[in-house]
Amino acid sequence: MLQMHELADLREYVRFFITLIAVLDPFLAVPIYVGATLTRSDAYRRKLAQVVTLTVFAVLGGSAFAGEGMLDLMGASLPAFRVGGGLVLLLMALAMLNAQAGGVRQSEAEAVELEQGQLSGVVPLAVPLLAGPGAISTTIISSEVGGVAHRFAIVACIGVACLLLWVTLRLAHVIALRVGQTGLNIATRLLGLLLAAIAIQTMAEGLKGLFPGLAS
Repeated sequence: MLQMHELADLREYVRFFITLIAVLDPFLAVPIYVGATLTRSDAYRRKLAQVVTLTVFAVLGGSAFAGEGMLDLMGASLPAFRVGGGLVLLLMALAMLNAQAGGVRQSEAEAVELEQGQLSGVVPLAVPLLAGPGAISTTIISSEVGGVAHRFAIVACIGVACLLLWVTLRLAHVIALRVGQTGLNIATRLLGLLLAAIAIQTMAEGLKGLFPGLAS
């Protein structure tokens, strides 16, 4: 039976949720989703939004429970993973401040294939654009600080974030029409600024764990 004392402070879940929204950055996916479904029927768009959202939820939800095994397999400590994950988030944040996907989310070759119509749907929308290295590392770092109940709470946060992602994708064509590319870029830059601060904080916490003398 799950015990309530296994849960972290509410602020930790709020922090994780905000970080996850910033990492996923659904506004960055809007132009790609619109481009992939421009000539498609509404039924296809609805199905694609559902598949993408479920894929993101499955990947991140699985990471929440498989994170400990992944760290053990790599022989990496949680503090070391915090530093590495924070660096990944910082690289993503720097790209977002330039209103770009960045190499962490999408390589130049993948971008070219997408423009040529060779990729669509779940790839690269769900993986790696949304559920990429940044979102996975964020989930693993947050899930490893508590027990089973804590991980279920993390999955619940992922579920709410995916619900917002689904709504954004369903309204993607309306958002793109009314907000425009400039509006989407502004939203991405604001999320990038927030993510940069979170990335530096994550790296700082990891360095304190690796070098306890830094905390004194």
